[in-house]
Amino acid sequence: MMDSETWSIDPSAKTNNSFGCNPEERPLEELLECGIILVDKPPGPSSHQLAAWARSMLGIKRIGHGGTLDPFATGLLTLLCGRSTKITAELLRKPKSYVAVIRFKTPVPEDKLNSLVNAMKGEIFNVPPKESAVKVQVRTREVSESRLVQTEEGDRVHLLSISCEAGTYIRTMVKDLGLLSGNKCELLELHRSRSGPLEDQMACSMQQLADAVFLWKEHDDPRGLERLVCPVETVLNDIPRIVIKDGAVSALSHGAPLARPGVVSVPKGLPLGSSVLISSLKGEAVAISELSVHSDSIPEMKSGQIAAPKTVIMPPGTYPQTWSKD
Repeated sequence: MMDSETWSIDPSAKTNNSFGCNPEERPLEELLECGIILVDKPPGPSSHQLAAWARSMLGIKRIGHGGTLDPFATGLLTLLCGRSTKITAELLRKPKSYVAVIRFKTPVPEDKLNSLVNAMKGEIFNVPPKESAVKVQVRTREVSESRLVQTEEGDRVHLLSISCEAGTYIRTMVKDLGLLSGNKCELLELHRSRSGPLEDQMACSMQQLADAVFLWKEHDDPRGLERLVCPVETVLNDIPRIVIKDGAVSALSHGAPLARPGVVSVPKGLPLGSSVLISSLKGEAVAISELSVHSDSIPEMKSGQIAAPKTVIMPPGTYPQTWSKD
């Protein structure tokens, strides 16, 4: 065993440094082909506008974003460059954390509000507000934290901390607080502080991004931009990881399933159907896959399919082909 949570299948496996690259050592050109930029969104522009501005600044064809923030909202917005747009759905599913400033029409005692806010933890009904582009329908969302942080202006203005399942509408939660308290409540400010493993402290401003692009394009100095464009693996660190041998990478990058002989290590306790990140020995993301067997059965296997790819991230040709086309 490699550690208490991982089965070590082939601890002697080595990687060839002639192929691939440690994600932290990728040149800027490769990062822009499959990397992420964490932006601290200011109030005003839409998420789509920020992505369009970044696309224009960097001069690359594809930039998407990993989760819309309303124009008035601020905080962490993940921009996905090039092939990293393939993981948009994965990023959208990750839990989010927010800080919200709310205001009641008339004062609400802190102890009463504390009780109401705490009651909004767990599974709640969360209907998209009319401002949303999503079809309005009743659905439930899981809220792991709903906490009153601070109170000002004579019990009218309050600061809340909320951690929740992806797709939770904070505006709806605030409206529900008003209904529960019998007192009209409005959302004054909303800041996204976390998305999955990513935090707002990791983000740059759009001005910092513009300055870094200027130095890169006008002074041939990529160092600032290299610090702002993160490897795509950064956003995938919270997914259970199967490490594979160099010889198995090429087949996976062409969309082939992972077979038992190519495995170096695998997490323990993952049931059939679990999502896993298939990674090279250098730590490169090859594909997001679905387990074809329970992970605890893999050490005893000699052959057979381990996982089927759902999203291939690594481009074919990064590692040499080791199978015959015949």
